Amino acid sequence: MRVVLAEDLALLRDGLTRLLEAFDFEVVEAVDNGPALLPALLKYRPDVAVVDVRLPPTFTDEGLQAALAARIEVPGLPILVLSQHVEPLYARELLSGSGGGVGYLLKDRVSNVGQFVDAVRRVAAGGTAMDPEVVSQLLARREPLAILTGREREVLAQMAEGRSNAAIAAKLYITEKAISKHINNIFTKLAMPPSDDDNRRVLAVLTYLNS
Repeated sequence: MRVVLAEDLALLRDGLTRLLEAFDFEVVEAVDNGPALLPALLKYRPDVAVVDVRLPPTFTDEGLQAALAARIEVPGLPILVLSQHVEPLYARELLSGSGGGVGYLLKDRVSNVGQFVDAVRRVAAGGTAMDPEVVSQLLARREPLAILTGREREVLAQMAEGRSNAAIAAKLYITEKAISKHINNIFTKLAMPPSDDDNRRVLAVLTYLNS
């Protein structure tokens, strides 16, 4: 069974490769960044893609978006995504696709070898493998900010303190371009389209303060 693996941490990538190969999977390519993932998926058309949601260069959702883009060219491509934290929006985006096996596991589950290997096989066979914690959060009643990622909530908190994009970038040790992308994601997720009448930055902060 052929696998394309995407994980930016070298030790984890090597460990996952060895683990999969020990259970008779063939890792045809292992990449460490988002831009390399889509070409690999289109080249090899694997039986299953095991993908970290967040990959370089921006560590947002490159892994997921590359996998979803590959599904347009390879309908039904089985995708098992791995994430450090539960991010319900990403889980919903993955599940909203039509056809093909899907899975969403927290990285902590990888330490349970049997559970992880079973999830890979289930997804490759066209089934679903969802982390219990992900399911729990998807079913829970969600507050407005719950759809934001941890980093997006950090950015919004800094916005609430009146910091500029440059100041937030310096505070969080990431680029100003990345901050702009996070802020645009916040506006999109909080359903705040561009408007001549409203200051979306103020509205986003008000949502944060009222949550």
